[in-house]
Amino acid sequence: MNQELLYRASALCAGSEHCCHDIQEKLKRWGASEEECNEIIDYLVDEKYIDEERFSKAYAKDKLRFNHWGRQKIDQGLRLLQICTAFRQQALSELPEQEYLDILKGILQSKQRGVKGRNNYERRGKLIRFALGRGFEMASILQCLPEDLKEDEGDYPDEDRSATYSDF
Repeated sequence: MNQELLYRASALCAGSEHCCHDIQEKLKRWGASEEECNEIIDYLVDEKYIDEERFSKAYAKDKLRFNHWGRQKIDQGLRLLQICTAFRQQALSELPEQEYLDILKGILQSKQRGVKGRNNYERRGKLIRFALGRGFEMASILQCLPEDLKEDEGDYPDEDRSATYSDF
């Protein structure tokens, strides 16, 4: 086992949380062979430098608090880092629900100030698409939409609600 690579990897893991995939990519960039990568990662896991359960929880909390990502986008990020399903689900279930909704309300209110549209229907659609792109679920988005953009009866463009199918 290459002691220099082991030292570099252990120093990196001691400073912040990393997953096996991250360390394997770094080791490859540093010139380690596949066999060396596996040996070093096994050592780091045995010595608790790498713990994917701990990593997934930290990743989920950080992405929610600092990047304002929703559960779906966090899950996608963890999947790309090859974290197992059980750890992903556990990390997502441990996100505080009230903090999650408060962050969603905050980004929707902030985005609402800059959203332009001919009517509330268009502005509402743009806000919903924005929040969906951030990885939030539709049910949470509808719950957190600003009151002035909640669905109105007469707010749909170019639609005559008095028409029936027999009129066509």
